[in-house]
Amino acid sequence: MTEPPPPWLRAVPVAPRSYAPALPIRELPSPNHDERTGPVDMLILHYTGMQTAREAIHRLRDPAAAVSSHYVVDEDGAVIRLVPEERRAWHAGVSHWRGHSALNGRSIGIEIVNPGHEWGYRDFPVLQLAAVCDLCLLILARHPIPARNVVGHSDVAPDRKQDPGERFDWRALAENGVGLWPEDAPDLGTTGPVRDAAGLRPVRAALAEIGYRVGLEGALDPALSAVLRAFQRHWRPEAVTGQADDGTLVRLLEVQKLVRNG
Repeated sequence: MTEPPPPWLRAVPVAPRSYAPALPIRELPSPNHDERTGPVDMLILHYTGMQTAREAIHRLRDPAAAVSSHYVVDEDGAVIRLVPEERRAWHAGVSHWRGHSALNGRSIGIEIVNPGHEWGYRDFPVLQLAAVCDLCLLILARHPIPARNVVGHSDVAPDRKQDPGERFDWRALAENGVGLWPEDAPDLGTTGPVRDAAGLRPVRAALAEIGYRVGLEGALDPALSAVLRAFQRHWRPEAVTGQADDGTLVRLLEVQKLVRNG
């Protein structure tokens, strides 16, 4: 039985290169930016991970903090621009994706207001998700960002970040033209976890092909578990276990196929 779409999902999926929603954007410039080092080919989504939106925006505009993002999307759907897209915002930190590191230079960063795992992680409101979707579509219309490069902070920094986390609706976003989702992958549960080096070799290879920085050999270890949790938060949020279980393996192979075809 097919699940109904979330209430904020557009009635008809649209092509991101042609869609231009009307989206009011408030300007609150941050001084924390510098020159880009190349063209934009990534979109990285975060949650703010602070107790209030005001506190988060203050930090993102504080020169002493030396952090920023291009946009902030509040829980009521309000969109704030902190840094122009042609400038490099300081949001990803130590990061890696698909063979590239120091991703600030090639990415646009969106901070989504949510207290995060430390301060009472909660669902993202409907208005907020709709605004995030519209903002992403506008960005994709301006930059040649492939779907495989629409990722979360935890994807590019799995050893230290959890955002935007397992409550973020990646599936519905992908159904509306933003990112990838393995539609044909069933949930096979958490049985049959693979932990030995030989069994994990294709798991490690698939994670690396998708974009994660991961060693290609070895039994299950803390580094691989961190990468698996990042993958699960994005593409298998039903169970964030850090294990290569049956359900995770099916999703992993489907995402690998999508990356190869995209």
